[in-house]
Amino acid sequence: MIHDDHPFADPEDERDPVRRFRGRLAAPVTLVTSGRPDRRAGLTVSSMIVAEGDPARIYFLCGTTTDLWEAVLSTGAFVVHVLERSSRHLSEVFAGIRPSPGGPFAGLDPTDSRHGPVIPSLRTRARCTLAGFEDTAGHALVEGIVDEVELHDLTEPLQYFRGRYLGTQHG
Repeated sequence: MIHDDHPFADPEDERDPVRRFRGRLAAPVTLVTSGRPDRRAGLTVSSMIVAEGDPARIYFLCGTTTDLWEAVLSTGAFVVHVLERSSRHLSEVFAGIRPSPGGPFAGLDPTDSRHGPVIPSLRTRARCTLAGFEDTAGHALVEGIVDEVELHDLTEPLQYFRGRYLGTQHG
């Protein structure tokens, strides 16, 4: 029998209403990286805000038990890569839901920078310095000052909505 719902999803009446509300907000899909050549870390992040200004800032939520969080605290810097629709597999690898023999950075040829690993195939990115954070019960609201922005003609961004990717084959 084929089911329309996810087989491991909680029954609807037991689902967290705040999480369900968040799921109704279309979100960008980014890959945030940090770390040093011997200890790279990356995580798929959709909870993100970009604030223009002087200086411009990026805010995102990061689990405080993740390798990325440890790397950001250790180095004081990070890189935000905007994912394109064709990079959905990277979103899944860095979210920990798709296996990647050799580790998540295998085959990506990252260039190490003072902000962290830079993925050459993801050409829209911002390099940031950690400005602060607020611990919010298992997550940190990370604040970064934007030091440098690199833009590519991004026409098909990867987005997430109600537990699925928008605009990609196989949802």
